[in-house]
Amino acid sequence: MSDRREEKKMSQKQMKEAFVSNLNGTSVLEVTQGLCFPAFCVLCRGLLIIFSQHVCSFSHSWSTRFFMDFVVLVVPLVITLTLLSPFILLENLTAIACGAWLLYQIYQKRTCHAKVPVQKVFANFLQISLESEHSPAITYYRVINSVFTAIAILAVDFPLFPRRFAKTELYGTGAMDYGVGGFIFGAAMVCPEVRGKHVEGSKFNYLRKSLYSVWPLVVLGMGRLVIIKSIGYQEHLTEYGVHWNFFFTIVVVKLVTSLLLIIFPLNKSWIVAVSITVLYQLALDFTPLKRIILYGTDGSGTRAGLLNANREGIISTLGYVTIYMAGVQTGLYVFRNRTHIRDWIKVTCCILLVAVSFFISLYIVQVNVEAVSRRMANLAFCVWVVASSLMLLSCLLLSDIILSFAKFLIKGALVPCSWKIIQLPATNKKHSKSLILEAGKKEPSLCLITALNRNQLFFFLLSNVTTGLINLTVDTLHSGASQTLVVLGIYMFANCLVIYLLDLQGKTTKFW
Repeated sequence: MSDRREEKKMSQKQMKEAFVSNLNGTSVLEVTQGLCFPAFCVLCRGLLIIFSQHVCSFSHSWSTRFFMDFVVLVVPLVITLTLLSPFILLENLTAIACGAWLLYQIYQKRTCHAKVPVQKVFANFLQISLESEHSPAITYYRVINSVFTAIAILAVDFPLFPRRFAKTELYGTGAMDYGVGGFIFGAAMVCPEVRGKHVEGSKFNYLRKSLYSVWPLVVLGMGRLVIIKSIGYQEHLTEYGVHWNFFFTIVVVKLVTSLLLIIFPLNKSWIVAVSITVLYQLALDFTPLKRIILYGTDGSGTRAGLLNANREGIISTLGYVTIYMAGVQTGLYVFRNRTHIRDWIKVTCCILLVAVSFFISLYIVQVNVEAVSRRMANLAFCVWVVASSLMLLSCLLLSDIILSFAKFLIKGALVPCSWKIIQLPATNKKHSKSLILEAGKKEPSLCLITALNRNQLFFFLLSNVTTGLINLTVDTLHSGASQTLVVLGIYMFANCLVIYLLDLQGKTTKFW
C-alpha cells in the first residue's frame, strides 16, 4: 500500500514538473503590455483616493483603505495573469479610460485655480516644486515586481495560468522570465552604493560589510534547498540546476557587483554592464561555454559534479551581474537631486527614449546574434530585461506626474507613497493659500504599497511558504477556473493582510 502511495506521489510530482517544462514563452509586445497595466492601476488608485476623499468626502479607515488598495492593485493583476490573459490590450485601454474619467472629474471639481483657464493651469503646474528625497516610481516598481512574483509562483501550477507566461525552457520571453531579471534590476536601483550609504573606512571594510550582508540570503537558499529535497517538492531542473536557486544567484551577484563597484567608478556602471554582457555573449558564441550550459562538460547532459549539477545557475550569474550594473546606473540617474516638475518630465521622456532604443537593439540582437534565453542569461536576455524595466519605470514616472497634477488641483490632497508638493510658483500668490503644502503633513501609513515595500523580503518568503503549502494540499493540475481564482484570491489577500498589519504596527521584519 505504501509503495502504491509513493508511486502515485512520484507521478504527481513528475506531472507538475512536466506542466512547467518545455515552454516557449510569448511575444515581447505582450509582456510589455502586461508591464504597463499595473502602472495604470497605480495611477487609478491615486486618483481614486483623491476623488473619494475630496470630491465624495468618503472617510477612510485602515480596513477600507486596505480593501481599496487590494481591489485596485492586486485583484487586476490576478485576473490579468489568469482569466483575462487574452485581453491585456483591452485591460490597458480600460485602465486608461478609468484614469482619464477620474482626472476629468477631479479637474471639473478642482478647489484650486477654479476660475483659471486650462492653459494657465498647466503653466502654473509646470512651475511647482516637489519633495524628491525618494522616488515613488522606484517603490512602485519594486512592489509591482513582488506582487507579480507572488501571484505567478502559485498561479503557474494551475491550468488557468497561460503556459506562454511561464518560464521558457531555452529560448523565448515569458512573463516569469522577466520577473527574475526585473527583481535584480529593482534591487540594484536602491542598493547602498546608489543611495550613498558607503561604509566609512577602507575598501576592505566595505567589502567585509558586503560579505556580511548576504549571510541571510545564504541561509535562506540553504533552507530552501533542504526543504525542497526533503519533501520531494517538484522542481524545474533546467531552471537553475540540481542544488542552485535564486537566493544563491542573488548572493553571487551582490558579492561580484560589490567588488566591481569598488574597482570602477559608480557612474561608469553602464560601461561595466556593456563590457560584461558583450564578452559573455562572445564566449557563448566562440567557446564551448554554451555547450557546457546546455549539455554539460561531456556533452551528454551529465549532472555529475558541482558545476555540471548547477551549470545553468552558476554561469547565468554573469548575465544577472550585467542587469544589476545597468540597474545601478539607472538608480543613479533617477535619484539625482531634482525638485521641479519640469525636470521630472524630462527624466520620464529620457527613460522612455532609452527604453525604445533598447527594444530596437533587442530586435537587432535577436535577428543577428541570438534569441532571448533566460537559461543562459545571454545578451538578448539582458537587453530585454533592461528595456522592459525602463519601460515600466517610465510609465510609473508618468503616472506620478499625472497624479501630482491631480493633487495640484485639489486643496489638501494627500496620497500615500507619492510626491509631495512643497512649493508654489511665486507668481501665483493669489492661490497660494488655497493649497495646503504637504511638506509639513504627516503621511498616513494606510498604504499597501508602503507596507509591501517595507517588508518586501518577508512578503516574498511568506508567499513561497504558502505556495508550498497550497501545492501540497490542493490538486492544482485538475482545478477549475473558479477554484483557481478563489485559491489565488485568498492566498494573496492573506499574504497582503499580514504585511499590512505589520506595517500598521510599525514593524519591519529583518533577518540580520
